[in-house]
Amino acid sequence: MLRLSGVGVSDGRAAGPVVRVAEPLPEPPASPAVTDPSAEAARISPAAETVANGLFARAAGVEGDAKAVLETTAAMAMDPSLSSRAEQLVNQRGLPAPRAVLEAANEFAESLRATGGYLAERVRDVHDVRDRIIAELLGVRPPGVPTLLEPSVLLARDLAPADTADLDPDLVLALVTEEGGPTSHTAILARSLGIPAVVAVRGLLAETSAVAAEVDGDGGTVSLSEEPVEVRSPERIDTTGWTGDGGTSDGERVKILANVGAAADTTAAVSAGAEGVGLFRTEFCYLAAQDEPDVATQRAAYAEVLEPFAGKPVVVRTLDAGADKPLGFLDTGAEPNPALGVRGLRVAFDRPDVLDRQLEAIAAAAEDSGAEVSVMAPMVATPEEAAWFTERARTAGITRAGVMVEIPAAALIASELLEAVDFVSVGTNDLAQYVFAADRQLGALAGLNDPWQPALLRLIAMIGRAGAETGKPVGVCGEAAADPLLGRVLVGLGVRSLSMVATAVPAVGSALAGVSLRACERAARDALAAPDVATAKAAARAAFE
Repeated sequence: MLRLSGVGVSDGRAAGPVVRVAEPLPEPPASPAVTDPSAEAARISPAAETVANGLFARAAGVEGDAKAVLETTAAMAMDPSLSSRAEQLVNQRGLPAPRAVLEAANEFAESLRATGGYLAERVRDVHDVRDRIIAELLGVRPPGVPTLLEPSVLLARDLAPADTADLDPDLVLALVTEEGGPTSHTAILARSLGIPAVVAVRGLLAETSAVAAEVDGDGGTVSLSEEPVEVRSPERIDTTGWTGDGGTSDGERVKILANVGAAADTTAAVSAGAEGVGLFRTEFCYLAAQDEPDVATQRAAYAEVLEPFAGKPVVVRTLDAGADKPLGFLDTGAEPNPALGVRGLRVAFDRPDVLDRQLEAIAAAAEDSGAEVSVMAPMVATPEEAAWFTERARTAGITRAGVMVEIPAAALIASELLEAVDFVSVGTNDLAQYVFAADRQLGALAGLNDPWQPALLRLIAMIGRAGAETGKPVGVCGEAAADPLLGRVLVGLGVRSLSMVATAVPAVGSALAGVSLRACERAARDALAAPDVATAKAAARAAFE
């Protein structure tokens, strides 16, 4: 057997025959120039519509988060801006339709990649839609997961949401990818389904002779075999006991919440039994706008997301935009290092009017919907910034205000920060990226962005202690919360709300309900003492066993 290493992102062990996910189609050529540009351009919209209809048909057969993912991808395929830009390239440059779709989609993907963070993670979705439309134009089978005839281990370069949304967990033993990281869609999906997964496995696709694999999601290893192996299915967390009330077996209350970014996400969160929303990303209301949406427009958009959670807690994050997430009406100018520039709450210091209008809309939407709304600000570094935000929130009529802890400085002064706000929520994705100076989009640095890194856990422990000392709650809204084992460790570190992708809610809630607070604290102590990721995970697991 050939043993390869990567980053384990979903625990468990499994073995069985391998099935390779088809690679993307070859890049369509830009020549010869078409002789009838009008007729060629006219092919694009029908192809996009066919792709969208196919995705909508798949969505009709599933529920919850899978349905939301497929519908969102279908809507992206139908986006008129993509088709119109491709048609423009055909008419202006005489490009064949497949090539025009490639270039138009790549332009869109590059603009998302430049924004960084959550939006940059949508680049894979754009590429998926692009490849599906190109395949339709060429009359060939689109790349993606083939039909599985027996329980198998999937090997892929990476997986798009639409590839995996309706996977049958009874047929997928494990997921292994050459690219991706701890916050990739593959990682999120695998954790939610209880499927062992290892990502960022260099050299995986070069081993074409392997017919079987043994996957260790705990240790982050994959053993490839040229001979069949005995099929071994992973043990999965029983989620049937999830009641919708989060907490430990001895009665310590821990809210199990969902991260949402649009109305479709809220539907999935309700279906999963989330107790509320720990992170409502409001950027969706601004992305397609050339001008700032007025208060009435924002109010209606927010209310649509909030209404399903009437009477339940929802934490709304104010606009997280700026130099690394450019919006047309926020001209922050060019910066040499946008990721460390004017973004998040820092934009509001120069444009407080934009923040005030958003807070006004959020307060009105809260009244319209009946949800118990709190607000929190992104990219806060000092207590002075936190106090400034809290005062503006109160002036807008929002009584509960908090901040994100995603900058190391904020973690180091968590006690002083909590004196200025009502709560804090740790964004583990960005916090890890800044702690390790490692872009979370780079597969080569995926190991540094592993939320089990002891340095990251020690920062979270500091924040948890500050919360206990001040009597104010600490939450986690990064993807670290979606790991059932790590979620229990976070509770042991003092975290009292876990917010995650909707599909992970039942597994995390059920896992936490099966252990005591003392066991969580013991596992946290052992993980904190570990020198590396593997030892930390093993120590936590041993503590619960």
